[in-house]
Amino acid sequence: MSLVMMRELAWLVELGDLGHVTDAAAAVGTSQPTLSRALARLEAELGVRIFERVPTGVEPTPDGELVLEAARDLVARHDRLRATLADRLDPDTGIVRLAFLDSMATTLVPRLLRTFHAEVPGAKVVLSQEPAHDIRRDLDRGAVELGLTLEQSADYGWLPVQRERLVVVVPPTHRLRHRKRVELSELADDELVTTPAGFGYSSLVQGLLAEAGVSMRISFESADLATIEGLVSAGLGVAVVPEPFAGLTGSVGLALASQGASRTIGLTWRTDRPLAPPAQRFLDFVGARTWADD
Repeated sequence: MSLVMMRELAWLVELGDLGHVTDAAAAVGTSQPTLSRALARLEAELGVRIFERVPTGVEPTPDGELVLEAARDLVARHDRLRATLADRLDPDTGIVRLAFLDSMATTLVPRLLRTFHAEVPGAKVVLSQEPAHDIRRDLDRGAVELGLTLEQSADYGWLPVQRERLVVVVPPTHRLRHRKRVELSELADDELVTTPAGFGYSSLVQGLLAEAGVSMRISFESADLATIEGLVSAGLGVAVVPEPFAGLTGSVGLALASQGASRTIGLTWRTDRPLAPPAQRFLDFVGARTWADD
């Protein structure tokens, strides 16, 4: 239904409530002839006479009563829809749809949301925790507006948010536990605990291993970096994790000699359409602050 039709239905409801063309035209801010023409169009389209003239103005016909009942319902539903959308799109009270990688669930994301909520307490953030390929899929189809990921694409907007150092975590009984810094080549005989293939973080770790000329046997895989750290603490292998995860449950963090031992987390979004005001508010908020750990 067009906006013109909705406007004319609202006029019709006003005319039914006031019972006088002149009064109704003044109430909706149009001229009497314009209102009369709109009424004539509606009657022609519906094939019924909606009002009859009486000495005091107009009264609805029996068919007109049915039309007015339906028009009131449609106008009320349209008004509710507009109010709901306005609320959702209000930068102070609307909805931000944010996807993020599993590895950020206990570190960066809580810090971002805590600070954002303190500044914009009325906003609602709907979260999706998922792998990088699912984040890209959801951005493409419009299911989310912003993604926190490690992947930068020329086709998408990109705002670097935080750079994290990567460290090796080893069990508390590991032979290298007293070292401050290690080369990945020194761990070639160890088993690796890492994220599954296809995860962006897995590609990052495999890139570091390839740079060091090392191939390690994988003992366990988990999408959750905190779980990975726990498996290392239990003596089930070694892992490369962001520095905040080192030592969570007893593992020992060792600095990596590799120059590329870091990851950059950024916000990404589609640039072929404007962001909704709440999402733009969140993006501007994040961009105005420094979140780096190092």
